[in-house]
Amino acid sequence: MKALVISDTHGCTRRAFEAHNLSEPVDVIIHLGDGCADADMLRAALDIPVISIAGNCDPRTNVPRERLWECEGKRILLTHGDAYQVKSGLSRLLLRAKEVGVDAVLFGHTHVGMVENFSGLQLLNPGSLANYGCHRSYAVLTITTDGITSCHYDID
Repeated sequence: MKALVISDTHGCTRRAFEAHNLSEPVDVIIHLGDGCADADMLRAALDIPVISIAGNCDPRTNVPRERLWECEGKRILLTHGDAYQVKSGLSRLLLRAKEVGVDAVLFGHTHVGMVENFSGLQLLNPGSLANYGCHRSYAVLTITTDGITSCHYDID
């Protein structure tokens, strides 16, 4: 399973579509919040599933704020990250990952991309595709029964 992972689009759908074109073919798009309307637009325009969660800038939505996703025998926590105060560190997020027993955590909110491994737990933040600051990025996640790999990409 190959997934395009994006977050914090904040209305910048042009870059979301560009990231999709650069990553093709993908089996699914995962949007990690602050752009539920953008995720809906991707869902309507593309012929692939879009999994989305709500972020702190997605008011009045019925989209869940967190989701456990199982794929290829792996458990993955999808969250925006603000509820775990990820801008102040990852300790709360790591506790949540341990609590729910996952192989990976995908989160956003910081607008800063990262891929890290903490004792076998993969943490992935694709960064932001919005016009804030000068750095915009996305990630591609590959999930097999053997493991999870990810690549992080910058985009103009």
